[in-house]
Amino acid sequence: MARYTDAVCRLCRREGQKLYLKGDRCLTPKCAFERRGYAPGAHAKKAQFKRNQSDYSLQLREKQKVKRIYGVMERQFRRYFSYALRTKGLTGATLLIVLESRLDNVVYRLGLAQSRAQARQIVRHGHIVVNGRKTNVPSYLVKPHDVISVRPESRSREYFRTVVGEFMGERPTPPWLSRDSEALTGRVLSRPTRSDIDIPINEQLVVEFYSR
Repeated sequence: MARYTDAVCRLCRREGQKLYLKGDRCLTPKCAFERRGYAPGAHAKKAQFKRNQSDYSLQLREKQKVKRIYGVMERQFRRYFSYALRTKGLTGATLLIVLESRLDNVVYRLGLAQSRAQARQIVRHGHIVVNGRKTNVPSYLVKPHDVISVRPESRSREYFRTVVGEFMGERPTPPWLSRDSEALTGRVLSRPTRSDIDIPINEQLVVEFYSR
């Protein structure tokens, strides 16, 4: 499985905004974007005042931002876009709904992880069950009425007994999900809608990028 292994704080700096790729650390003064809020590179600080972005540049940056927020590589992202293009409705909104329906994102939204990267690791290590069956595929797309929970054998682990309880109740649950913090369980009430996705994304620029 291909994945990005370099410093993720560089991605936030490159996109010019916080992508919250490190969870709670992004809310502290230790956040690299707070200390160096300009693109990485030897001359990036000077170049940001001289550059006039073209339409292509704006479209590319928005596409890269969406990929990095959800932790998806290019080939898989293209497949999601092709599916959204074939599906009835707005292509950009459908693309975001598919990304939001990924199991790793749902685990993050339920508060079982501090970041999507951590949620992906939890799923890959077999700590999550969907409808009673262990599922270790982060890209698994959940459906309405699916029940997502922590595997019974994993609930006794220190992480799920103490760490999750500290921040699980602090994160608001999206209206398309319900959560039982005591049982470490969540249920998919319906498919997410575009209005449920609170990430600042201009999906039309992504559609324009692939429609060139």
